[in-house]
Amino acid sequence: MCGIVGFVGKEIKIEDLITGLKKLEYRGYDSAGIAYNNGSKIEIEKKEGKIEVLEQHLHEIMKKDIKSGLAHTRWATHGAVSDINSHPHSGQKDEIAIVHNGIIENYQELKDELQKSGVKFKSETDTEVIAQVLEREYNGDLFDTVRKAVKLFEGAYAIGVMHKDDPNTIIAARKGSPMVIANNGKVSILASDVTPILKYSRKVVFLDDGEIVRLKPDGYKIYNLENEEIQKEIIDITWDETLAEKGGYDHFMEKEINEQPQSIKSALAGRIENGYPTIKELDSIKDFIKNDLEKIYIVACGTSYHAGYSMKYFVEAYSNINISLEVASEFRYMNPHVDDKTLVIAVSQSGETIDTLEGIRLAKQKGAHVLAMSNVVGSTIPRESHSVVYMNTGPEIGVAATKTYTAQISILYAIAAQIMNWKGYYTEEVKKIISELELIPDIYKEILSKKDHILELAREYTHYKHMMFIGRGFGYTASLEGALKLKEISYINANGYQAGELKHGPIALLDESFPVFAIVPFNGLREKMISNIMEVKARKARVIAISTKGDEKIKKITNEYIEVPKTSEAISPLTVAPVTQLFAYYVAILRNLDPDKPRNLAKSVTVE
Repeated sequence: MCGIVGFVGKEIKIEDLITGLKKLEYRGYDSAGIAYNNGSKIEIEKKEGKIEVLEQHLHEIMKKDIKSGLAHTRWATHGAVSDINSHPHSGQKDEIAIVHNGIIENYQELKDELQKSGVKFKSETDTEVIAQVLEREYNGDLFDTVRKAVKLFEGAYAIGVMHKDDPNTIIAARKGSPMVIANNGKVSILASDVTPILKYSRKVVFLDDGEIVRLKPDGYKIYNLENEEIQKEIIDITWDETLAEKGGYDHFMEKEINEQPQSIKSALAGRIENGYPTIKELDSIKDFIKNDLEKIYIVACGTSYHAGYSMKYFVEAYSNINISLEVASEFRYMNPHVDDKTLVIAVSQSGETIDTLEGIRLAKQKGAHVLAMSNVVGSTIPRESHSVVYMNTGPEIGVAATKTYTAQISILYAIAAQIMNWKGYYTEEVKKIISELELIPDIYKEILSKKDHILELAREYTHYKHMMFIGRGFGYTASLEGALKLKEISYINANGYQAGELKHGPIALLDESFPVFAIVPFNGLREKMISNIMEVKARKARVIAISTKGDEKIKKITNEYIEVPKTSEAISPLTVAPVTQLFAYYVAILRNLDPDKPRNLAKSVTVE
C-alpha cells in the first residue's frame, strides 16, 4: 500500500522524485523519503508526515542534479510512524538503499539471525531486514545479489535497490506487490503505478511475480529468478494525464464526484445498444455461460463489494440465477465451493487488491473461470484472470472511491444483463433497466445541481459523532456505501443496516444525538420503510430521507429530505450515490479534514 518511484538517467533532479511521489500519495502518507546517488555516495532524506513536510525539508536542494534516485511514501505496517521507520532504508555500511512496498512475513526470523551475527538495526521495520540481508550478501554485482537474496524473503514485496558504487543502475524486483517500468531513451522509471510515469512515457511494462529488472539510463532488461531474460508485452497507456490533476477543484474527491456523468458514459460506451448489452469482452465465454455455467461468485472488498451487492440483487430479482457475494479476505480462507462450472467475478478498482488477487488464484486452482473488472489496464488481477472488462473511467486519485463505484455498478449491471440474456431471462423489465443506465449521465447532472442544498444539510449534521443509514432491498446496498463514505472521510461512526433489522439491535443506539439517513426509493417496500422511519422518530432521532422526487408523504414525516429523479428501483443505488458522496465530502471539509487523504487508509490495498 506504499508508493514507490525511481529514476535513473540523464537530467534528473531531486524535484523529479518529489513530483513523482506526489502522484502516489494516495497509496500512503504516513511519511516520505528519498535516496539519491550523486556519483560518489548515496544520500537519504526522510520525514514523518505528508510529502509536503519532506518537500519543505529539501527545498534548498530541489534543483540538485542526481544520477539516480528512489522515493517512497509510506503506509505503516511494521513499526510506528516516525522519521527512523520511514523509507528508504540502508544497511550498516550505508552502501545500499532500498524502498519496499509489501510485507516480509519471515522478517523476524531473518532479523534474529542477523542480530546474532552482530548486525545493529536502526528501525523497527521489516524493510530494513531486506537492506541488511542485501548488504550481507553483496558480492560486487547488485543484480546478482538481489536476484539471489529475494529467494530468502517470504511474503509480498516490490523493491527498488541502489548501490553507491553503481550510480547508473537501479535493480527492482516484484512478488505480490505492483511494479511498473518504462524508458524513454534518456531515463528509466519504476513506480507502483503508471501515474508518475506518464510525464516521461506512455509505453509501460507491468512486472509479474518472480521477475527482476536492471534499469539503466538507456533501457532495461527483465529476468526471472533463474537469470533467464524475459520479453514482456509493452502496454500503451491512453489516459489523459490531466485527469490525474485537480482541474480547478479544491479536492480530487470533489472533481471525481462531478466527473461521474462523463465517467459512466465512458464506462458504458459500446456496451449497450438499443436496450441490449453488447460487452464484447464476454464473447469468448458465451458458450460457457449458456451451456455450462451453474454458479456465480462475486469476490471484492470495500466499495467494490457494495457494487457487487447491487449486481447480486439485480440478478436475483429478475432471474432464477443465484449469486454468492463474498468479501475477498474471507473467500480465500473459507473453502469456497467453486469448480469448472463456476464464474468468479473479481471486482477491484486498482486491480492489485491482495485479498482479491489471492481469491482468484484459489478459484483458478479449483477450475473456475475468472472474470476481472478493474480500472487499471495491465494490473495484476486482470493479467491473472481468464477474461477482463475494464472500467475506462480514467484515474481516480481520491482515496475514497466515487466515480469508480458508480462505474462498477453500471458495468456489473450490463454484465448481469448479458448473462441473463444468454440464460433466457431477458425480460422487458430488464431491458427497461438497462436502457435507463444510458440516462444516468443526464440524471447525475440534475442531482449534482443540488449540491448547495446538500452543503446546507451537511452544516446541520457536521457536529454529530454517530450516524446510521437504513434501507431495504436496493436501498440497503446504497446505505452500506453511504455509511462507508461518511465513515472514511469524516470519521463519523456511521453504519448501514437493513431497515427491518433495526428492532433486532441497532434501534437501541438511537436518541436525539444519533441521526438516521433513510434510503427510500418509491417501490414496493416503501410502506415498510415508512414504518421504520416512524420507529426511528419515536426514539427522537432525526431522519434525513433520500427518496423519489414528488414523494410528499416521505417529505412530511422526515426532518430533512433530498429528492432524486424517479427511476426503476434497481437503478436507485446509482441515483443515491452522488448524494451520499457529496454529503460525506462536505461534512469532511466542514470538519477541516482532507477528504483526499483520510487517515490510516490507502487507495490500493496490496498487503493482507
